[in-house]
Amino acid sequence: MNTRSQVLLWGAQRVSAMVLALCVVIHLVTIIYAVRNGLSAAEILGRTRGNAGWLAFYTVFVAAVAIHAPIGLRGILAESIGWRGRSADIFVLAIAMSLATWGWRAVYAVFV
Repeated sequence: MNTRSQVLLWGAQRVSAMVLALCVVIHLVTIIYAVRNGLSAAEILGRTRGNAGWLAFYTVFVAAVAIHAPIGLRGILAESIGWRGRSADIFVLAIAMSLATWGWRAVYAVFV
């Protein structure tokens, strides 16, 4: 992989980490709020169903995970077992697509 690609992956890893940090904090604050106010699962879903704000938030959250985790996994595979090259890139791309698909299915289920 050329230097430019490595720099782009490095940047994507860092930006997605920043987005994830913010999303995790918002998610945890929301969970604490829901638990402290005794909201049931049905009440929580009642607030998220059809809410475009929550749809946008969790879509960004899923996108950040689908970008961040595979890039990190790629580095781990390269460093720990020496798996580099096209086959490793295809593998982590499959992981990214799987994470995105599963995450967006969950977002859709909470929204609809």
